[in-house]
Amino acid sequence: MPDYSSASDSSSPIETFNSIDSLAYANCKTELRATLKQEFADFQVDEQLGFKPTEKGEHLYLRIEKTDQSTVDVAKRLSEVSGVHGSEIGYSGMKDRRAQTRQWFSIKLPPSRGSELATLESDSLHILESHRNSRKLKIGTHRSNHFRVVLRDCNGAREEFEERLRQIEHTGVPNYFGSQRFGRQLSNLAQVQAWMAAELDPTAAAVSSQAIPKQRFKRSLLFSAARSYLFNQLLSRRLELGNWNRYVTGDVLNLDGTERCFALQQSLEWDETLQRRLEQFDIHITGPLPGDVDSKDRYVSYGEAADIEDAVCKEFSTLMAGLKYFGLKAARRPLRFRPIDLSWEWRQSEGVGSAELSAEPSTELSTEPPEGPGDLILDFSLGKGVYATSLLRELCVTKEHA
Repeated sequence: MPDYSSASDSSSPIETFNSIDSLAYANCKTELRATLKQEFADFQVDEQLGFKPTEKGEHLYLRIEKTDQSTVDVAKRLSEVSGVHGSEIGYSGMKDRRAQTRQWFSIKLPPSRGSELATLESDSLHILESHRNSRKLKIGTHRSNHFRVVLRDCNGAREEFEERLRQIEHTGVPNYFGSQRFGRQLSNLAQVQAWMAAELDPTAAAVSSQAIPKQRFKRSLLFSAARSYLFNQLLSRRLELGNWNRYVTGDVLNLDGTERCFALQQSLEWDETLQRRLEQFDIHITGPLPGDVDSKDRYVSYGEAADIEDAVCKEFSTLMAGLKYFGLKAARRPLRFRPIDLSWEWRQSEGVGSAELSAEPSTELSTEPPEGPGDLILDFSLGKGVYATSLLRELCVTKEHA
């Protein structure tokens, strides 16, 4: 039986956490470099809903363009200008703050009061569309996000950048959660670990009252950080083992573009048809979002896959015990993704301003190689819950402009 454990000491009740930089790569770490987010418009996100509003109902849907503001900041602003409680304001996904993004919000507001929202408009906030709908917008209800990313002053050969992009298209990208999940300097992980340790062992040294989250939103954020970190560690281990995109006995599989999972019965074997579907990105290997496993859950890993997952989870006993203690239900997430309609073009750096948030291609773009350092402009879409920064990590080392 292979030994899937690492050399780390799992006996300590308090684990240490590693940064995103320590995670394994699909195609080895690159020496290519570029500057990210030199201007807000260098990182553009356009959220795509998976349905059309009904144009009837008590909820007003707003498509808002925001610049250098977080999703939570905009939700708070909506509450302030309307007087509507924050619980009656919805959104489908959290979008980057240091960026120019378009996303949907919902607010429970009678038609007679819609004009109040005109005061929301500013240099950094614009209402682009408004529609009526019968239901509040909930997390995860959008279909995808469209990205337009400008990488400035690329350091490295154009051919090497393009070869990495072709590798991304061919092999896919490790579906890591981005660093924003974990807070500045992994502060969310430190807080959730201290909180869980105190709950699990009340006789231990008292935890600071600041480490105990009072708000439901903050608690959810910390639970998410814990589960995301454990998933990342498992995915990194499978990359190290060389089987992150290869079936091993007991793997749970995901149907591309859906939340549906399935697993082979232990009496059945992996066959050529399933292998072909895996190679064509129709199905994906999944990893765990740890928590309490429901006895009725039919899609639980076993065999070699379970051994790998258990070996990683045992290294983080406090987080694992805490997630079960608080009753979080286990779930699954694909180990990889492939960008949709990925394309790229080069632009000469000198004398060119930032790209506007537009679906129209710039006339200043060129497929010809720039003379000297140039800007690489990427255009692609990703499914919900997938991080563009994980794609960029496979392409080059990015330095975010201060």
